[in-house]
Amino acid sequence: MLNMERHKIIMGLLKRKGTVKLKELIEVSSSSESTIRRDLAELEDLGALKRVHGGAILNQARTIEMSMVEKSVRNVQEKKRIARLAASLIMDGDCVFLDAGSTTFEIIECLVGRDITVVTNGLMHVEELVSMDLNAYILGGKMKAKTKAVIGGIAFDNIMNYRFDKAFIGANGVHIVDGYTTPDMEEGLLKRKAMELSDECFIVADSSKLHQSHFAKMFDLEAAVWITDAIDEEEKRSIMKKTSIMEVSV
Repeated sequence: MLNMERHKIIMGLLKRKGTVKLKELIEVSSSSESTIRRDLAELEDLGALKRVHGGAILNQARTIEMSMVEKSVRNVQEKKRIARLAASLIMDGDCVFLDAGSTTFEIIECLVGRDITVVTNGLMHVEELVSMDLNAYILGGKMKAKTKAVIGGIAFDNIMNYRFDKAFIGANGVHIVDGYTTPDMEEGLLKRKAMELSDECFIVADSSKLHQSHFAKMFDLEAAVWITDAIDEEEKRSIMKKTSIMEVSV
C-alpha cells in the first residue's frame, strides 16, 4: 500500500473517531508497526495529528467545535454504554443536571419511569425529556445553534436557582494538565457553575477526548469523576493520580 493511501486511511479513521489505536491502524492497513509509526510521525510533522501513547488523536484548533449532528454520529456505541452507566448512578428522588451534549442526550432514554427531576440547557434534550414524561426544567438564555445549547448570562443567572444531587457534564477535552475543557467560554462557565451547584459531578466523555485541550477550561480533573469507555492501563494510572475513573464494561 502506498504512503498516500495509508495516510488517507489514518486521517479518515481519525476524522470519524477522533482517536485511533496503533493496533487498529496496523490491522486496517495490513502494514507493519514500524511503517505505521513512521506514517504517524510524518502526519504529525504536517500538523494533521498528535501522537499519543498507543496511537494518535486528531489535531484540532482549540476554538473549533463540531455541531450536535456531527457529534451524535461519532463513537455512538461507546456513548450509549457510558450513558447506561451514568443513568445507573441516578437514584429515585434525585435532582439532576443534564448538560447539553450528545453523550448526555443518550442518558435520557435510560431514565424512563424514574421519579427524578431533570434540569438541562440542551435544546435537543427537552423534547426527549417531555416524551419520556420526566419532570424537567430548561434554562432560559441565548440559544447556540451549533451545539443546541442554552448559554449566556441569563442561563448563568437561571441555574443559580437550582441545587443538584448529581450533574452529568460533557467535555471536548480531558487533559492531565489542562483539566476538562470546551471550545466555548460561555458554555464552559455554565458547566463550571453546574459542577459547583452539585453534590456529585460526573464527566461523560468517551476516550477520544483524552489528551485533547480546548480554549475554555471548565474545571480541574479533581472536581469530577470521569465516566468513559476503556482506556490504556498506563494512561489510566496516570489520570487516576488526578481523578477517579469509571469505565464501562464492553
